[in-house]
Amino acid sequence: MSQPTVASSITDLLSAIAASVRIVDGHLVIADEAQLRGEGIRALVWTATFTEDEATREAARWIVAEAASQLGCSSASTHELYMARGRGEIGGFTVPALNLRTQVFDMAAAAFRAATARDVGTVILELARSEQEYTYQRPGEYLTSVLAGAVAAGWSAPVFVQGDHYQFNAKKYAADPEAVAEGVRNLAREAVAVGYGNIDIDSSTLVDLNETTVDDQQRVNYTRAAEVAELIRSVEPADMTVSIGGEIGEVGKENSTEDELRAYLDGFRGELDRMLGTDTIGLSKVSVQTGTSHGGVPLPGGGVAEVKLDFGTLERLSVVAREYGLAGAVQHGASTLPDELFHRFPAVETAEIHLATGFQNALYSHPAFPADLQTEIEAWCSANCAAERKPDETETQFIYKTRKKALGPYKRTLWELPTKDEIIAAQEAKIGYLMEQLAVQGTTEHVARYVRVPRRVRRMPEALASTTVGSAPA
Repeated sequence: MSQPTVASSITDLLSAIAASVRIVDGHLVIADEAQLRGEGIRALVWTATFTEDEATREAARWIVAEAASQLGCSSASTHELYMARGRGEIGGFTVPALNLRTQVFDMAAAAFRAATARDVGTVILELARSEQEYTYQRPGEYLTSVLAGAVAAGWSAPVFVQGDHYQFNAKKYAADPEAVAEGVRNLAREAVAVGYGNIDIDSSTLVDLNETTVDDQQRVNYTRAAEVAELIRSVEPADMTVSIGGEIGEVGKENSTEDELRAYLDGFRGELDRMLGTDTIGLSKVSVQTGTSHGGVPLPGGGVAEVKLDFGTLERLSVVAREYGLAGAVQHGASTLPDELFHRFPAVETAEIHLATGFQNALYSHPAFPADLQTEIEAWCSANCAAERKPDETETQFIYKTRKKALGPYKRTLWELPTKDEIIAAQEAKIGYLMEQLAVQGTTEHVARYVRVPRRVRRMPEALASTTVGSAPA
């Protein structure tokens, strides 16, 4: 299939999708669903991602969101589903949360196809705060790409999009705590405004193990997390409770303990009660550290070091989390683990697992990835990330650590990669395998039972409204 033309004006966009949808009396009307799920949605998402005209970009995003809503695949929250798990009504599976750093439209479509083939309803697509910076994706763009992927895949169920690791930078926090806190709050506000239903607050970077008591060690962590949660509860839609996750152990640092988890959850609840009252809805899950690190540890000659993951800690902390009514513990930094370990996560009732770097590695290492582009990206890393090079690391280790930074500058190149179909097929197969190992087959029943997505009326962008005044069906 040829690459879509990126519209430079609303008029051009409406012309490009005229066979799929049209605007009638201020409302979106789907004229040809098959056409929309094919060429139409591609034209929309390419324009929403790459056009330089802001009005056209906003029009494309609105049309995608409206189309997704009419087709039954709106953005939703996992909160009620997770609360049901906390009550013991469901369990035995681990929800995969996939960090899509690049080729987001095609990767999302692949995830939804894999889910459809296995009767999976519980799959989260997410982007971390740090990832959105180096991949050049704000929440509005990311959500649009995911919804477009759902439309293209024929998905007709709730779509779970998550803001991952909305993190406090510890060094910047030490210099200006309020500025850093406001930055996290602003990002959460932006994500909720565009339609995210799930946000993970990561203030675990502020834990101070030098303090004498566990409560004092966790105090800044749970206080700041509660402040962001207060903000989310104040701006979330009346008809959707955003699923909020907390975190007690910074990934790559010391393993979490039961005392730390209890101190965090008790402290968080106390702060939220103080700010908003005892009836305020709090967390649905909490992330813990059990021995992994983000991206894995690259070895000098290539490959990633073996991880000693503590499943016993993960199981115990999940039990504690459910004592508090949460879905359980969340595992980060797991995508580079050996395949034979993934079936163990549902066995210990891990609520959710985050998978990121493994998909990036699969892209770069795939035989269909062009060698000349590989060389160009490595040269880009050497020229633009030289300050990150450590004296004792090999070139292989340096490139492994920094090539994620090229995903933003090469975003359109990767979206339009001539060989991407073969690569995406391999990614889809891996996603399907992980879904099977995480035992999420058959979870469409749970989503249908617990997740509700009320029909929302989104205000049409003024530029689109003025362009379509008086329009009528052909």
